[in-house]
Amino acid sequence: MIRAEGGVRRALAAAVREAVRAGRLTPGTRLPSSRRLADDLGLARNTVANAYGDLVAEGWLTARGGSGTLVTDSMITRPAPGRSAAEPSAETCYDLIPGSPDLTAFPRAAWLKATRRAVAAAPDDAFGYGDPRGRPELRAALADHLARARGVYASPEHILICAGVSHGLQILSVVLAGRAARSVAVESYGLGGYRDLLAAAGLKTLPLPLDTHGTDPVPPDGTDAVLLTPAHQFPVGTTLQRDRRTAVVDWARRTGALVLEDDYDGEFQFDHRSVGALQALAPDRVVYLGTASQTLAPGLRLAWMVLPPTLTEQAVTAKGRIDSCEVSSQLTMAEFITSGAYSRHIRSARRRYRDRRNSLVTALAQQAPKVRVTGTAAGLHTVLSLPPGTEQRVLQSATRQGLKVVGLSRYRHERSRHVTADALVVGYGAPSDAMWPQALSALMQILS
Repeated sequence: MIRAEGGVRRALAAAVREAVRAGRLTPGTRLPSSRRLADDLGLARNTVANAYGDLVAEGWLTARGGSGTLVTDSMITRPAPGRSAAEPSAETCYDLIPGSPDLTAFPRAAWLKATRRAVAAAPDDAFGYGDPRGRPELRAALADHLARARGVYASPEHILICAGVSHGLQILSVVLAGRAARSVAVESYGLGGYRDLLAAAGLKTLPLPLDTHGTDPVPPDGTDAVLLTPAHQFPVGTTLQRDRRTAVVDWARRTGALVLEDDYDGEFQFDHRSVGALQALAPDRVVYLGTASQTLAPGLRLAWMVLPPTLTEQAVTAKGRIDSCEVSSQLTMAEFITSGAYSRHIRSARRRYRDRRNSLVTALAQQAPKVRVTGTAAGLHTVLSLPPGTEQRVLQSATRQGLKVVGLSRYRHERSRHVTADALVVGYGAPSDAMWPQALSALMQILS
C-alpha cells in the first residue's frame, strides 16, 4: 500500500512539473485544492497533499494561506541572452494549421472521472466484440445530444460509431461503390485527403462551383452524392445559405442521391444563432458525420454517422469489413455526455476560442488593417486575404518566424475552375493559452 501510494504521488508530482515546464501551468496559476483534485482523480487526499508538499519543497509551487497553492514565479523560462522575447528560438514552433483544438485544455480530470464511472458500471459483455454500430450507451447519448445541440433527427439504431470522419468516409465509399455509384460532388476547396479516400474507392470527385455567396451545392443530375461542410465551409468559412440548403435537399430527393454532411465544427458558433444541421431537413437523404476531434481531441479517434434508415445495414456491413472502434473510449464518451461534462466543456471551450478569435480580429485591425479577414462566425480557423502573388512569400516568412501556417491554395481541387485570391488559412485552436499571445505576435509580424 505504501509503495502504491508513493508511485501515484511521484507520478502526480511529475505531471505537475511537466505541465509547468511546457507552459500549460503558468506562473501564478492557482491549483485545485488537494480535496478537489483528489475527488476528480479518485485518489486519497493525503496522496495529493503530499505531492503538493514535495513540489513546494522543490520550489515548483508556493503555498499561501488563504490563497491556496500557486505555481511559483521562479519557474518562468526566460529567453536566452542575446535573443529578443519576440524572436522564436530554434525549437519554437507556433502551430496555426487548422484542424486541431488546444490539446493542453483536454479535460483530463473530468475524462478520467468519467472513465472510472463508465468502466465500473459497464456490463461484462461490453468488452466483447459487440455490435458493429458501436456501444448502445454511446449511441443513445449521442442521439439525445445531437437533437439538442445540432437539431439532428436520429435514433440510436441508425447511429454508427467510427474512428474518425476519414473512417466514416471509407465506410461510405464502400456503400456507394456497392450501389454502383460513379461520382461524388465535392466543394472546390476542401481536404485533399477526403477526396483521395473517395478516389481510392473508384469514385470520381467533381468540384462544385463557388461564388461570392459560397458553394453552389447542387451538382448536375447523374451525380450519386455530394460532400458538404454546410455549417462552416472548410476552409473558406462560409455558411450554406437557406435557399441553397433547400435546393440541395430537393435535388437529393428528386434524384435519389445522397448528401454527406461533414459537421466537423458545428459546436463552435459564435456570432449568430446556431445554424442547425442540414440533416434535419431530409433525414432520409442526408448522412450526418460528427466528430470529437475538434471538441475534445483527434487522438480519441471518435466520430459518428447518423444514417438514413435504408442505408444503415449496408453501412454496418461495410464497417464490419473495414475496422472496429475501441470500447473503453466509447463507454467514457457516453458517460461524459450523459453526466453533462461534455456540454460544460464545449461551453467553456467556445468562450476561450471566441476570445482568441476576437484578439486576432482586433490585432489585424490595429496592425494589419489592409488584411481582410473572413470566416470568423464559427469554428477554429479563419481566412486572411493577401495581396495578389504574395501567398508563397508570406508562407516562407512565416517559416522564418517559427509559424506553421498554410495557404488557401493548398485546399483547392485540382479541377476547380474557381481560383480565389491569395490567402492564409489560420487555425487559432491549437496553441495553448500560454503560447497564443506569442503566436499572434509572430503572425502580426509577417502581416503588418
